[in-house]
Formats: sequence, C-alpha cells, structure tokens
Amino acid sequence: MTRSVGSLFALTGRVALVTGAAGPLGRVLAATLAELGAAVALVDLDQGGVDDLAAGLAEAYGVSALGLAADLSSAPAASALVEQTVDQLGGLDILVNNAALTGTSPVSGYAAPFDDQSEDAFDLAVAVNLRAPFSLVRAARLHLAARGFGSVVNISSIYGLLGPVPDLYADTRMVTPAAYAASKGGLVQLTRHLATSLAPDIRVNAIAPGGLRRDQGAGFIQRYAQRTPLRRMGSEDDIRGALAWLAGDGSAYVTGQVVAVDGGWSAW
Repeated sequence: MTRSVGSLFALTGRVALVTGAAGPLGRVLAATLAELGAAVALVDLDQGGVDDLAAGLAEAYGVSALGLAADLSSAPAASALVEQTVDQLGGLDILVNNAALTGTSPVSGYAAPFDDQSEDAFDLAVAVNLRAPFSLVRAARLHLAARGFGSVVNISSIYGLLGPVPDLYADTRMVTPAAYAASKGGLVQLTRHLATSLAPDIRVNAIAPGGLRRDQGAGFIQRYAQRTPLRRMGSEDDIRGALAWLAGDGSAYVTGQVVAVDGGWSAW
C-alpha cells in the first residue's frame, strides 16, 4: 500500500542526535527534527545552552529532549554521547554531524591570512569537522542499524565542493581557512565511503549549504547574491527541507549523496 507523503516525513518514535546544536544552524536543524516528532539529543560545548534549547524544544513540540555538553575535539567524547543518548532516550536513529569550526571561529591561526594559518589550528579543525563525525558514526553504527531507520546526515559546505572566490572577500576581514575547506571536502568523501560501507542498514548523506546570510556586511552580501542564480544568500531555514527529507523515509532509496543547498552557486 502506498504511504501518504506526509507519513514519509514523520519522525515520531525516532531519536536524533544533533551536534553543534546551540549554534545558529544547529538550532534550526534540531527544531526541524523535533517538529517532525523526533526525540532529540542536543550536543554543544555549553551545558547551559543545550539545556535551555532542550527545554524550549520539549515545550514547543512535546518531544523528549536532552542536552549534552561535550568537546568533540576529544575522541573519547563520541562513545559517551551515543551511550547517554541511547540510555536516556531509548535508541538512536538519526545522527546529524553539524558541529564545526567555521570561518568565523575565534581560534588562533585559523581564520587568518594563509601565511598566518597554523598547523595546530588545522589539526583542531580536522578533529572537530572530520574526525568527530567518523568517531560518532563508528560509536553509533549498531544503534543506528538496530531499528531499521538509520540515517546519518553530515553538514558539509560548498567550500567542501568548490574553491573560494577571493574577490568576494575584498574589503572585508573574512577569510576561508584552508582547514575548513579540507575538512569539509573530506566530509564529502567520508559520506560516500560510509554510505557504501554501512549499506544496506544505514543511509549516509550530506548537505552542502551555500553562504548563509548573517552580518557579513552589505558589500559582501551584494557580491555574493550577484554570483548566485537565485540572487540571494541562504538562510538557516533554507536547510530545513533537505534535512527533513534526508532524515526520514522520504529518502529511503537515497544514500551516498551530497545535496547542495546553495541557490545554484555550484551550477555555474
């Protein structure tokens, strides 16, 4: 019997773990899953921040929500997060690897001109942006496979697919760290590797967002929009539909794919 379209997106009874949940994008991703009915474990550095977020989602959507503080640059954190999620929420079906050092992270030797980018900062970005997703999938794989709904969604970037455009950054203090591009590109290939290695029990896909509009400055925003077919920068809300699709049964025959949500940027 053919299922209704609505039922393909329902996540009632499923459990999701979202890393980087207290950040601007993480909050939207977590709320998307909670709105669809999933219980959510919310991971970030600050316990108070994830506790407040968990309380807000539980009240807004009537789901179980758990705040977990962890430093994902530490390899042992992955196993502990998975076990806490399973113990307190009853399982794990969806893993969203969103935590990352981004181009605005205030790490010395990271978001700096290339000559000032350091090996230590590079290693830290790889640990958070790439090794942590590997460690979390490794720790979660048996749980993700157990109930037949296992879905991993990795949050990459268009800079994991394409090189930066230097002219965009003229007259700004922004840079694109080499470590960000390398780790996000690595996450794309890790997605493909895991998709084939963990099939048929677990699906693994990625979302590659384009530039999200925040406070980059009017000149940057205008230049970015002019280079984008849809003539605007993205917003966190633009990522919600892709996550809703990839997390649930609407994408049951989709694995190993990278969905660019970039306003057409990568189509040029």
